[in-house]
Amino acid sequence: MTRQTRTSPDGMKTALSETYDTALLDLDGVVYAGGEAIDHAVKSLGTARDGGMHLAYVTNNALRPPDAVARHLTELGVPADAADVITSAQAVSRLIADQVPPGARVLVIGGEGLRLALRERGLVPVDSADDSPVAVAQGYGGPDMTWARFAEAGYAINNGLPWFVSNTDLTIPSARGIAPGNGAAVEVVRIATGAEPQVAGKPLPPMHRETVLRTGAERPLVVGDRLDTDIEGAFNGGVDSLLVLTGVTDAAQLLAAPPEHRPTYVDADLRGLLTAQPEVTGDGGAFRCGGWTASVQDGQTVVEGDGEPLDGLRALCAAAWTYAGDGTYGAGAGDALSRIGL
Repeated sequence: MTRQTRTSPDGMKTALSETYDTALLDLDGVVYAGGEAIDHAVKSLGTARDGGMHLAYVTNNALRPPDAVARHLTELGVPADAADVITSAQAVSRLIADQVPPGARVLVIGGEGLRLALRERGLVPVDSADDSPVAVAQGYGGPDMTWARFAEAGYAINNGLPWFVSNTDLTIPSARGIAPGNGAAVEVVRIATGAEPQVAGKPLPPMHRETVLRTGAERPLVVGDRLDTDIEGAFNGGVDSLLVLTGVTDAAQLLAAPPEHRPTYVDADLRGLLTAQPEVTGDGGAFRCGGWTASVQDGQTVVEGDGEPLDGLRALCAAAWTYAGDGTYGAGAGDALSRIGL
């Protein structure tokens, strides 16, 4: 990948959970989906934690308060405290508090997690544009968010109030598939007002700042399933990342990733925390990982060999990304992915 497997002084490869002191884990699509734990997540996280790795859960979902998230994780078998959870609601609330007077009223278009985070910053959540708010805060409100809430946001923003948004993820994983996320709701308000919000969540700096302040991580590893939030957030923060293929990103999207969306490591699921990631070697033309060799010939990815499909994907990524440079690899890779079993 963009950085090869770390090696200890005696030459033995080390697991990611030993190389990094803190895992900054996304939740939806990484630890759980639709409220249920993703395969191998609970055992992998428990093993990493028992080995000394600090686990912090960093989510763009602003709906639930940290203590509710921590309870849910504990119910799934991953003991967690509220202090282990960092949300985009907390990040946007700090962003707002830095720009409005203490005790100011803020119109909330979202759920309880956003209200609690605003109160934590000494701000007063209100429900109507007629309640004299000085700002609008919008976060994911769940599937029961009514159209009337978007109308309140429109009234306030069209009257000149600044608009703050927890995150702009267009989709969110659920037990039944991919559902519209907060970014889709943000677009509704944007169309109605013509305004542009200040955004706090991944991949933007306010979320990274909030995470560092709350975890004190010195050697963090961002773990996520989304290229445009988790991996780009790690890129913007200058830290390493692990992409797991349990959420919204597939192999073809990964091959086409621009530089800011290219993870340091890729694995099938959270078991990747417990392993030393396989080394990818190459000379700028052909790249090897495990039993696979990949290259780009006449603009098309070509792969030869045999072995674990993920090793083939790692080799293909190295070849495609090297060929694309600072751009994106736009050629089709369907044949190569089929060849490795993906």
